[in-house]
Amino acid sequence: SLSAGCKEGHKATKKITKKDKKADEAFEKGDYQKAIEIWWEAMNTDISLLSFVRPTLLKVVKAHIELKEYDKAVEEAKKHVDNEESVEGLHAMGEAQLAGERFDEAIRTFHRAMEIAPEGEKGDCKRKLDEAQVALKQSKEKNYYKILGVPRNAKLKEIKKSYRELALKWHPDKNTEGDTEKAEKMFQDISEAYEVLSDKDLRGKYDRGEEVFENQGGGGGGQRRHHMDPNMFFQQHFRQGGGGGGQQRRQGGQRMHFRHG
Repeated sequence: SLSAGCKEGHKATKKITKKDKKADEAFEKGDYQKAIEIWWEAMNTDISLLSFVRPTLLKVVKAHIELKEYDKAVEEAKKHVDNEESVEGLHAMGEAQLAGERFDEAIRTFHRAMEIAPEGEKGDCKRKLDEAQVALKQSKEKNYYKILGVPRNAKLKEIKKSYRELALKWHPDKNTEGDTEKAEKMFQDISEAYEVLSDKDLRGKYDRGEEVFENQGGGGGGQRRHHMDPNMFFQQHFRQGGGGGGQQRRQGGQRMHFRHG
């Protein structure tokens, strides 16, 4: 009977909603693999239910990006785009391509999103396209994200952790034999990268492709372009509680953390 069919449908919807909530919770806890599995279970309950499947697929893309499984993220986003082109789907695919350093593809994808976007969304699309173009340019120069081995969307906590590990590894005091020049250069680059990426304003400038330090000269050159002595910087950072400057820098990062989160 009709009512039995309705009941079945209602039961299936409830099941899907419950799984979706469970997957959201797993994602929030950082258990991205579990979230992906549960989202797929939910989608497979009724794969024809596009009003649920399409937005959920974009969550799956995000989870793969968090796991640094960029090719898989692109693959899942492509399903969304192939099903029906949308600004949201193209942006998800562009983000995945950008995270996987497929810069030219990302630029094409963001460009396509801008073409199909309604007037009110063009500004946001342009911003994403500009970011991809900046990322391509940076990939050919000194790349602070690469130096610290963190993704472009890294939170301050991840940036700090990576800086600590790398700064300890390449500290000149620890590299008194062998290639001391390389160690010194690495140590300087690590300090410079951290100085920029841990500071909300400097990171913003860097992400927009603007000059981070005044009088930068022939960008990307070997000369150190920042004004902080790496050793002083290292000591200040490792001293418990850090000086006033360190405190300020941390708070700045905290605000940025929420903006990116």
